[in-house]
Amino acid sequence: MAQPQIHQFACLKDNYGVLVHDAEEGVTLSIDAPDAPAVKRALDERGWKLTHILVTHHHADHTAGIPSLKSETGCTVIGPKAESVRIPCLDVGVAEPDALALGRLEAKVLDTPGHTIGHITYWFPAAQIAFVGDTLFAMGCGRVLEGTPQMMWASLRKIAELPRDTQLYCGHEYTVSNGKFGVSIEPGNARLIERLAEAEAARAEGRPTLPTNVEIELETNVFLRADTREIREHVKLPLAPDWKVFAELRDRKNRF
Repeated sequence: MAQPQIHQFACLKDNYGVLVHDAEEGVTLSIDAPDAPAVKRALDERGWKLTHILVTHHHADHTAGIPSLKSETGCTVIGPKAESVRIPCLDVGVAEPDALALGRLEAKVLDTPGHTIGHITYWFPAAQIAFVGDTLFAMGCGRVLEGTPQMMWASLRKIAELPRDTQLYCGHEYTVSNGKFGVSIEPGNARLIERLAEAEAARAEGRPTLPTNVEIELETNVFLRADTREIREHVKLPLAPDWKVFAELRDRKNRF
């Protein structure tokens, strides 16, 4: 099948909304619903009719727009089964290894807990895209708010094991701050330094730094590189389990 049309747009303070459109089937997905007016504007600009909202997790900056959009369009709201009582207007609860057929689009549901206990990722293998919510960011990752560091590390590894050319759409524009932290941890990573400069230039011009992809993250995201000798030595945990190195990195980022 032809690639779906994808429109990413900034909303709220630093969130991104994303629309995914299959013209032949008339299917339009909103990945999360951070802000109903912003989603409606994006739909109106393109003449698309919303058919589904795919929710990654229950936080309000990803779900606040659902009631209004549901009321206006009658769309189907799909989200994590484990957070069903915390997501407004949820029609279908899903969890790994569920698969979704959305017109000609097919998505696999991946459990990626840690940021929240029921966080999920939507992976569209044929389209080579994944919507990772607040689990992974460009050169960063989400805070571990409800899960454990072990959980979050396993979730990050799951995303990192997707095909390297998979485009990753994240929930927030945090790339520059993440890159600055990364350089403080891995100052000898030339690709990371280069990418930070690219991100700073993009933001200075008002351009988004997303989407990213798996290969770039494996090269420049220190949270995915917690198993490397350089980072282990930098945080003085040369023999610790990978998840403990990750936990140390996340703690340092919280205080950065």
